[in-house]
Amino acid sequence: MALKLVYRTETPIPVEIEGFTPDWASDKSLAEIERFEIFHGNRKLPLAELFAISGDPSDRRWDFEGNLAGVHWIGAHMTSGTIHIHGDAGRHVGSQMRGGKILIDGNVSDWVGAHLHRGLIHARGNAGDLVGAAYRGSTKGMTGGSILIDGNAGNEVGLAMRRGIIAIGGSAGHMLGFSLIAGTILVMGQCGIRPGAGMRRGTLGLFGSRRPVLLPSFRYACTAQPQFVPLMLRTVRNQGFQIDPALESSLFDFYRGDLLTVGKGEILFRHPL
Repeated sequence: MALKLVYRTETPIPVEIEGFTPDWASDKSLAEIERFEIFHGNRKLPLAELFAISGDPSDRRWDFEGNLAGVHWIGAHMTSGTIHIHGDAGRHVGSQMRGGKILIDGNVSDWVGAHLHRGLIHARGNAGDLVGAAYRGSTKGMTGGSILIDGNAGNEVGLAMRRGIIAIGGSAGHMLGFSLIAGTILVMGQCGIRPGAGMRRGTLGLFGSRRPVLLPSFRYACTAQPQFVPLMLRTVRNQGFQIDPALESSLFDFYRGDLLTVGKGEILFRHPL
């Protein structure tokens, strides 16, 4: 039986539950879990003051229910287990996560999967800015794992990403893959300005019907049907992400850059039929 956490309040003040994870709670009693300290603004409160808690934490499966758009750091630092959020969620979901799975039925705010190391985050709705990104002042962001966003995402997706895969089912904002070190970002819809600015290595797959204007520091390389593209697509499809089957047999136009840096990155566009 999963641990059930029902958020039972409405407040404009942010609620932060950083460090509250399935691995931490797996050997705790319900009474100990209820006493876990969270922040309501700058005030510390026991978890039970804002959440009704029931079930068994030992199998490391959690269900969050309620309007959690103002609840932040859900699943941050987790190393194992599954968290299912039945609705919207706040900022920093899965930040610095090292294993396990987080499923979000609704929308999620900024910094989802920031500094993700391992594991899977899958949001059925939209995401805010800085998906899988590095925090300000850090030299690298996401270093592994997968982030899947079925809807749209905001600006600076994959900022300073080092490894892993991000897939956006809708459109993405500006500065996609800014300062990308390595890794893969796939966008099925449209993309904002300056994708790949400062990227060193890695792959951006921009598969929308309208191509963004690339910076002049990118150069056309070739049109090809590489074997690694179907492998990338199957990887995210097997994780529950919807893919147009025709993409697997498409031709792609390759551009190299950013030539102002190492210049070994690549941006792929679907070749016009």
